[in-house]
Amino acid sequence: MSQPVRYRLVSADGSFVWSETPGTLGGHRRRRVYGRLDCKKARRAVALGGGYAQQRVFFADEATARAAGYRPCASCMPEEYKAWKQG
Repeated sequence: MSQPVRYRLVSADGSFVWSETPGTLGGHRRRRVYGRLDCKKARRAVALGGGYAQQRVFFADEATARAAGYRPCASCMPEEYKAWKQG
């Protein structure tokens, strides 16, 4: 019998946790930004290499990403970014 797939996600306190459910958002650890998994900017950065993929993190949901101190991506989440920017 095979082992269940486990996903490494960032929790609200910024630590890593293992989940059997994949994350719904991706982010960049150094830039402290999160966005949709299909974000064109993030996908382009991963494709270009340069270490972006090694800094990639994943979140269960937006509330967890915000609690961990990440901000929304201006490119793929413009409305959320605008609200974050306004405080």
